[in-house]
Amino acid sequence: MAVIAVPRALRERLGEEATDALVALLNEAGEYDKQSLLVLVEERFARRLSEEIGKLRGELVAEISKLREELAMEISRLRGEFSGETGKLRVDVHDLRANLIQWMFLFWIGQIGVLTGILFAFFRQ
Repeated sequence: MAVIAVPRALRERLGEEATDALVALLNEAGEYDKQSLLVLVEERFARRLSEEIGKLRGELVAEISKLREELAMEISRLRGEFSGETGKLRVDVHDLRANLIQWMFLFWIGQIGVLTGILFAFFRQ
């Protein structure tokens, strides 16, 4: 708190009691001004803070929606790649099955030929 020094001429003219009352009045007025200024600054701060929070929320909503769009695009791209790779895998499995069946028939024909040869050799004796 600031110390108020009353000039001697004013102190002599008013007297001690009046001078003390004047100092007390000035101190109260200063304290009231300080409190009202503090309330005003607090209100301004609260208003500015709410404005900035509103802006931040708006920016966050925009960024989140942009990220969601990018994520949806990436997911759809990955689904396309996955379906393409799945199609290639099916073709490869189909070719493998066909190749395996082809070799199985070749093996069976060989087995039938060997059995037929053994049977002919067995019955000729």
